[in-house]
Amino acid sequence: MKTKFGIKEVVATGIGTALFVVLTTVQIPLGFIPNTALQPRAALLAFFAAVFGPVVGGIMGLLGHALGDALFYGSVWWSWVFPDALFGVVIGAFAVHFSIKEGGFAKKEAIRFNVIQVIANALVWIVVAPLLDILIYAEPANKVFTQGFFAFLGNIIVVGILGTLLALGYAKVGGKSSSLSKED
Repeated sequence: MKTKFGIKEVVATGIGTALFVVLTTVQIPLGFIPNTALQPRAALLAFFAAVFGPVVGGIMGLLGHALGDALFYGSVWWSWVFPDALFGVVIGAFAVHFSIKEGGFAKKEAIRFNVIQVIANALVWIVVAPLLDILIYAEPANKVFTQGFFAFLGNIIVVGILGTLLALGYAKVGGKSSSLSKED
């Protein structure tokens, strides 16, 4: 796994984090589970991590979620910030296998992307977030594991649809060319 971090990655981190923060308010609440919603920002995070790698995914998840919480909710819920960062790192660790930048994101890569995002979402929302909720905030286990499970379900749907469409679109249009180039 190469973790190159050049100008493209710096720009991607900044743009991705800003978009992630803005998308914090775009949610479809799961009315029967408190503080849990379908969030398009999950697809954006998965897409940026899948294109630019684990460093971009981790920073974008950490800063985007923390800034979004602080700006729109007045406090940061760290037990859900760290899982978003971890999700970005895990997806980004497999970026080379998705071939999005090269324009090769097809059926096989889309399946691989979705298998990995389901595993990553299960890890962070069914295991990590609930455990951190219990350890950091002394939340009741039944509540946080229920929230985590429904966050997992919501994210696999959003990332599965929007994340895959973003990757397909970028691979077809933007993956083969770039406006960013190194000056001589």
